[in-house]
Amino acid sequence: MVVGNFNTLEAAQVMSDAAKNAFMKVLVSPKEGWEGYVMRVVELGAEGYSPKHQHPWPHINFVIEGEGTLFIDGVDNPLTPGAYAYVPANAMHQFSNKGQSALKFICIVPEEGHQ
Repeated sequence: MVVGNFNTLEAAQVMSDAAKNAFMKVLVSPKEGWEGYVMRVVELGAEGYSPKHQHPWPHINFVIEGEGTLFIDGVDNPLTPGAYAYVPANAMHQFSNKGQSALKFICIVPEEGHQ
């Protein structure tokens, strides 16, 4: 069993030249007993963004706080707290922070999708 608070976890910077002000915290993974999946919180600082990319696995997302967009298959979709998204396998996508405070969202991926 795991009970925690993401505010107490140390964030790892997303190491990519195609990302800016992007950090990730792992909440639950196979290490904690959830075989096959990883639940993370992604934090994009002011003017931050994830790499524009695609991959062969789907993922689901839920916005905790902040404002931004999810570019997916050529469309910028607005994100505000409470927004959720399913990103299908092989869909080109990118998360961007459009506010002054951090954009924070949960991202759940198959284990193969966690780097």
